[in-house]
Amino acid sequence: MSIITLVGTQWGDEGKGKLVDLLAEDAQLVVRYQGGNNAGHTVVHKGQEFIFHLIPSGILHPGTLCILGNGVVIDPEALIEEMRTLTERGVALSNLRISERAHLIMPYHRLLDELQEQARGDKRIGTTSRGIGPVYVDKVGRCGIRMADLLERDSFEELLARNLEEKNLLFEKIYNTKQCDKDEILSDYLGYAEELKEYISDVSSIINKAYLEGDNILFEGAQGTLLDLDEGTYPYVTSSHPIAGGASIGTGVGPTKIDKVVGAVKAYTTRVGEGPFPIEELGPIGQRIREMGREYGATTGRPRRCGWFDAVAVRHAVQANGLASIAITKLDILGGLGKIKICTGYRYKGNLIRDFPSSIRIIQECQPVYEEMDGWDDDISQTETYDELPDATRRYLARIQELLGVRISIISVGSERGQTIILENPWASEKMSAER
Repeated sequence: MSIITLVGTQWGDEGKGKLVDLLAEDAQLVVRYQGGNNAGHTVVHKGQEFIFHLIPSGILHPGTLCILGNGVVIDPEALIEEMRTLTERGVALSNLRISERAHLIMPYHRLLDELQEQARGDKRIGTTSRGIGPVYVDKVGRCGIRMADLLERDSFEELLARNLEEKNLLFEKIYNTKQCDKDEILSDYLGYAEELKEYISDVSSIINKAYLEGDNILFEGAQGTLLDLDEGTYPYVTSSHPIAGGASIGTGVGPTKIDKVVGAVKAYTTRVGEGPFPIEELGPIGQRIREMGREYGATTGRPRRCGWFDAVAVRHAVQANGLASIAITKLDILGGLGKIKICTGYRYKGNLIRDFPSSIRIIQECQPVYEEMDGWDDDISQTETYDELPDATRRYLARIQELLGVRISIISVGSERGQTIILENPWASEKMSAER
């Protein structure tokens, strides 16, 4: 019996979907604890590619209960569309559960998100315009609408009318745009309620009961540590807490029940959207990494900004999450690049910085300090054991491990589930291979 939290350690897109799919094989529950359909997980399963936006990728395992926790914000239209797509591809959804405490994304949230981003001009944050920020604002402002409200028509209609009074005034007086129609929204959302009601449950009780019964439980976050509302590059962040501390809040499970935290670490670094990115490679190297790694957003299709591995940023994630181990992903993409660089520090006004700054202005003015290592030309995508990796690859991994001060438990060398080297089973205490 164990509870593992899997977190992203960079700016998201670290390959968490594959890792969730891998770890879910030994889990009875997989629980998403924050974010919304602004995130995407890509999984290659039996030669087929699946892209998930809300539903945990553990749904590909028929015996695994997959849960959307109370910390997730849900666009019911997007969720139903994702459910239909999966059903059409033969994926059963009988094991899906949705927290009755999860907040609903409403049409006025999406519209407000888009209008606010437009109003920022060249100071835009780079949101996906899916209403994520505005719904979290309403949640904190105590005027949000939850799944439980959706199941009670009178309550839902009253909350909707109250919120539209304020939102429509905002649209008319501030943004000079059309108002949202209450009757249209009411009709649409009552229809969504009929389609979703069988999945809506008190999931906190389900998870805690499973814990007492000795089940393996996997908590998964969306995005990454550097997009966390507090620990990330604020204000260029998401509106929730992807870090491990968000797992308890977003699931209703006390932190003392979580056994370990595993960090997903891409072998290089990417970021999508606006915000500081000290190690960004704008030339041929960045472009090659982008094309080789297919670094385009699973949800938006936006090209990701690419650069070498940033140990300064990931050390911050190790600290913020209390990582027990890390899973290195997309290691195969670095093959054939010649010399490989690792950012070991930042240079700011002549001073060497080893810790990730909290000031956006400072980060924007930092210059990366690189350590250069020999690369490898070998195709490692079919490598099955650590010892079979090229010497240069093992030296690269050892240096990352040394810089971060945390051991590597999993190495991903391709998109398929089988293209994975397990050095230590996160569900067990014993090592799965010889010490490195």
